[in-house]
Amino acid sequence: MPLPVLLPLSSPVPGLDPMWEFWLDKPLRILLVLLGASILAAVVRLLIRRVTGGIAKGSRSRIVRRMERGRPRWVEDAGLAGARQVQRAHTIGSVLSSVATVVIWAVALVMIISELDYDIGPVLASAGIAGVALSFGAQSLVKDYLSGIFMVAEDQLGIGDVVDLGEASGTVESVGLRVTQVRDVNGTLWHVRNGEILRVGNQSQGWARCVLDLPVPYDTNIELVTELILHEAGLLRDDPKVGEYITEDPEVWGVEAVTGESVTVRVAVRTVPLKQWDVARALRLRLKKMLDREGLHVPLLNQTVIRQADAGAAPGPPETGQVRAVRRDVPGSDA
Repeated sequence: MPLPVLLPLSSPVPGLDPMWEFWLDKPLRILLVLLGASILAAVVRLLIRRVTGGIAKGSRSRIVRRMERGRPRWVEDAGLAGARQVQRAHTIGSVLSSVATVVIWAVALVMIISELDYDIGPVLASAGIAGVALSFGAQSLVKDYLSGIFMVAEDQLGIGDVVDLGEASGTVESVGLRVTQVRDVNGTLWHVRNGEILRVGNQSQGWARCVLDLPVPYDTNIELVTELILHEAGLLRDDPKVGEYITEDPEVWGVEAVTGESVTVRVAVRTVPLKQWDVARALRLRLKKMLDREGLHVPLLNQTVIRQADAGAAPGPPETGQVRAVRRDVPGSDA
């Protein structure tokens, strides 16, 4: 039994009208290439949307101010985190979709040119050489874009956050896929390439804490000082300016350091993000007034004490230690 002979698509079909033969040749193949590119681009965009839709599931809620029973309180806001999720997913999805669309249609264009019987060998060779050159010259640019995509996808920082990026720290004013803009406390605007960011310290996510070290004289009753610090820190919650920023009761962590002149006691207060500095300033002022009331003074380190020498005796070397009151007889005085 003779086997059927399969004719290629470009081979003429016996008895077929020349017009149909023309349309079933190159135009059909070009149409199939365009249709395949369109379907592939649509499928890729659909997959990207599904992937980026679940990127921000681990978003940290932001702390926002709300009125409860007539008093302002700072609570976690899932709505703000959801808004950031939508923004991040949209940014990542649009970038990936654009890149995928460009690549797919570039390949489709090369296939169409090949179907038109143009010799694309020299073009591909030139493109390969140009690609190698660009891979060396633009590798830092690719690194910046990839780092920016992951930074946005993982919600490492956002506009308005106070961050520490190593070389630059301050408030984030712009987050791009290549460059992040940070303005420091002096007003300088830093443009930081995303590929150069090795670590991100974000002080605006979740909550913050102000930690103060209070040195007191060595012979001070530590238990009494601890009670006084807790009392003053507790009164800070009723402060009309910063009381609403405190989210938990203050804590005294204990003795942090001991020297020959002083004992350092550490106190910590948990606050809402970006308000830890305001709480720390108010707490320092209260602790200063408390020390003054109790007659305690922050000891100075390595003090030089000059003692009154006896008449006719050579002055000795200065001594270090605590300051003591020394009475000096001034010539011509009544004493």
